[in-house]
Amino acid sequence: MLVRPHGSDKLKPLLASPTQTSFTKQIPMASRELSDLLMLGMGAYTPLDGFMGKADWSRVCKDMRLADGLFWPIPITLSATKEKAETLIIGEEVALVDEKGRIYGSITVDDIYEINKDVECMAVFGTEDPDHPGVAKVIDQGPVNIAGPVKVFDEGDYPQKYAGLYMRPAETRSLFEQKGWSSVAAFQTRNPMHRSHEHLAKIAIEICDGLLIHQVLGALKPGDIPANVRVDAIDALVKNYFVPGTAIQAGYPIEMRYAGPREALLHALFRQNFGCSHLVVGRDHAGVGNYYGPFDAHKIFDEIPKDSLETQPLKIDIAFYSYKCGGMATGRTCPSDDSERLNISGTRLREMFSNREEVPAEFSRPEVVAVLQKYYDSLSH
Repeated sequence: MLVRPHGSDKLKPLLASPTQTSFTKQIPMASRELSDLLMLGMGAYTPLDGFMGKADWSRVCKDMRLADGLFWPIPITLSATKEKAETLIIGEEVALVDEKGRIYGSITVDDIYEINKDVECMAVFGTEDPDHPGVAKVIDQGPVNIAGPVKVFDEGDYPQKYAGLYMRPAETRSLFEQKGWSSVAAFQTRNPMHRSHEHLAKIAIEICDGLLIHQVLGALKPGDIPANVRVDAIDALVKNYFVPGTAIQAGYPIEMRYAGPREALLHALFRQNFGCSHLVVGRDHAGVGNYYGPFDAHKIFDEIPKDSLETQPLKIDIAFYSYKCGGMATGRTCPSDDSERLNISGTRLREMFSNREEVPAEFSRPEVVAVLQKYYDSLSH
């Protein structure tokens, strides 16, 4: 039996057939808002029925609860300029468009409210520093939020561009059931998988029936490797180094907020909707720069009430290659000191490719290196 959808006995996808209505008004969405709309559409944000009103926004910021008390760690909101907000009427249905004017859905307006961006940034990101990419997004958004239930007419290019990879929660749940899996670990990634990632993933497979390698397909920060390259690299890794039938790769359209601990909670919440009983939480999960401690995302799961989520964290220490122990290990399994370890990170791997350094086998599998080298070579032409 798979875990239940969050706060509900069944998924709540908000996909709808395109309306014949000719909308007289439109609200343009920033990329993060569009990604949230798509997550609402596929049912990943069950049981939300749309963008949050002021009561939900306020309580989520304050104590990670919706106004009705349901656990929710990060506001899901739609912003607008004051000029745009002044044209809207409570109760009317308005088109939701991307920055190029493409209609993705609609919202029936039931709340229009101003927010305190400093409050949201400190609550969600723990900082007001504009150099933090998540904070920068909040600073750039309009000063007014528009709330109400949504309908999603268009999932963009994702279903076609990532055919076979783009999976909605109903589809991953069906696949898990077909495989007879009742416990499934989700492995969140926005990077190709190096040896440390592989080690964490295999720990999860030891514990659970199977693993969902869950790729971020939404917008990333500059310098991150494109999704199609990551997909090819992970396919090469799974094909050559995983037991067949133990891991599934899928993608979903969220845009990273880089909110560290709070985002780790959101990742666990919507993985529950995808049918996952566990989320692998490694070092600096969903972090960026030095804004969060390496294990802050571990600690936050101990700070929330036990009944907040059914999906639980698999907390795993920093992984590295140990010359002393002769293989991959963590700080809990190998007594080596720093001089006997090869610390592995996506940042360091990108540096090695950019500088055309030789990537050692202890750092990344050769099949993965070949895929990534081809990508980096293409950048120099």
